[in-house]
Amino acid sequence: MDQQKLVAKHFGSAAQNYLTSSVHALGSDLQQLEELAKRLRPDRTLDLGCGAGHASYALANGGANTVIAYDLLDEMLSIVAAEAQKRALSQIATQKGPVEALPFPDDSFDLIVTRFSAHHWHDMNAALSEVARVLAPGGMLVVIDVVAPETPLFDTVLQTVELLRDPSHVRDYRVSEWNEMLARAGFSIATHHQWKLPLEFISWVKRIGTSEERISALHATFAALPAEAREYFAITADNSFSSDAAWIAAALPR
Repeated sequence: MDQQKLVAKHFGSAAQNYLTSSVHALGSDLQQLEELAKRLRPDRTLDLGCGAGHASYALANGGANTVIAYDLLDEMLSIVAAEAQKRALSQIATQKGPVEALPFPDDSFDLIVTRFSAHHWHDMNAALSEVARVLAPGGMLVVIDVVAPETPLFDTVLQTVELLRDPSHVRDYRVSEWNEMLARAGFSIATHHQWKLPLEFISWVKRIGTSEERISALHATFAALPAEAREYFAITADNSFSSDAAWIAAALPR
């Protein structure tokens, strides 16, 4: 099964869960997106891998003129369209497709945002090349995602539990990797900050429909971790834990 089919298999049936998930529906980063839209007043904005659309709603609430909610899955786009209508956010439109081949002309957008999606992209270099192509000179890209620690042990632990939970996981990148990939695509890094993202184990696996076999493997993996990793990820008795998340803003030269 190829990567896009894996994503469709694991997220299509779980799409509604991502509308109500507190991890996705809440967060100070959404307020930051709304404030960013108020400050920039972008004419055309793209929400890449929009999922249930929470970034799109924040951008529209902030005054973005047109927001394209773009995703691989019809199920996610149907939720966004219905929720945008419910919230009277008429500036949100939906479009389907992969991030590695964007169906937009060059210089189409003033602002591009991706939130909790990039760790599923199967070809990051192709995706960032496409982002740079469709973003206007001087435009801004904001990446919001779980990021891997710079320490190799902690990085390995994170990728292991992410893949056990969700077979469509590709990689949570380190901030240093993001800096390198963005620079290679022609971006300059404007701002970056991180925070801890608490993940309650039961809702974390239920949201994506992780199988019982994989849940057992997750428990066994958590139980076998060294003390340093248990401390870093703040692993509790029920295997809830905290990941690092980051806001990375990059710009294209004018």
